[in-house]
Amino acid sequence: MKPLIPLKPPEILDTTIQAAIAKAGGSFMKLFTLAILAGAFIAFAAEGSNMAAFNLFAKPETYGLGKVLAGAVFGTGLMLVVIAGGELFTGNTMMLAALCDKKIKFFKMLRNWLIVYVGNFAGAFFIAYMMASSGLFDSGASMLGAVTLKIAAYKVNLPFLSAFFLGIMCNWLVCLAVWLSNGADTMAGKIFGIFFPIWLFITSGFEHSVANMYYVPAGILIKTNEAFVEPSGLSLASLENLTWLGFLEGNLLPVTLGNIVGGGIFVAVFYWYAYKKA
Repeated sequence: MKPLIPLKPPEILDTTIQAAIAKAGGSFMKLFTLAILAGAFIAFAAEGSNMAAFNLFAKPETYGLGKVLAGAVFGTGLMLVVIAGGELFTGNTMMLAALCDKKIKFFKMLRNWLIVYVGNFAGAFFIAYMMASSGLFDSGASMLGAVTLKIAAYKVNLPFLSAFFLGIMCNWLVCLAVWLSNGADTMAGKIFGIFFPIWLFITSGFEHSVANMYYVPAGILIKTNEAFVEPSGLSLASLENLTWLGFLEGNLLPVTLGNIVGGGIFVAVFYWYAYKKA
């Protein structure tokens, strides 16, 4: 039996380009279905990491440890996307490598991004809605709900440039996780390739557009519940921007743009240039 050998970086680039060609040619229903699943997988990771760490998040002296714990849980979301199957907008920003290599057309890439982005939102929002309706936010004497609300309020009140730069750093690491998994020769290798960059991104506090499709809608859905507002310690002023428009303008737009730069430019285009052009 021929031994399994991990791919070298130029081979990973070729694999990434071939995957992009398939993504660009995917049917609407296939892409949308897989995007809904991917959005749900990332939302499961978001709610699960919050459940694991909300008591640590609630105290300044343990906040960093909370991020470490949350990061250890969150990677499961991308593992499900990559191994079980899913279409994730942030990972699909690496289609820019195939565009640079003239293997796909610009509008085919945009078509994929639009379908997958909307599908990701649908899947993530569905999990947020079920969480808000399930009673789980009452966990820990309502502190899970309070921390969920604080996270959402923090995200929509970020300055535009802060959200943009946090989005760049996030998807730089997320796409490196996908890159490493593409080069792995075993399922265990894929899991480890995903785990560490995702652990680093969550621990660092960076911004992921699809994860925020869970975090912020979850906060919007529960912001009128006094059982969560009171223990959160949030003022009415800090909640004013926690609206759908506030989410779009104050977080989703700058983070999405940052994610495109982080994964599309700093991973896909840079590696394409290094191994195909330079």
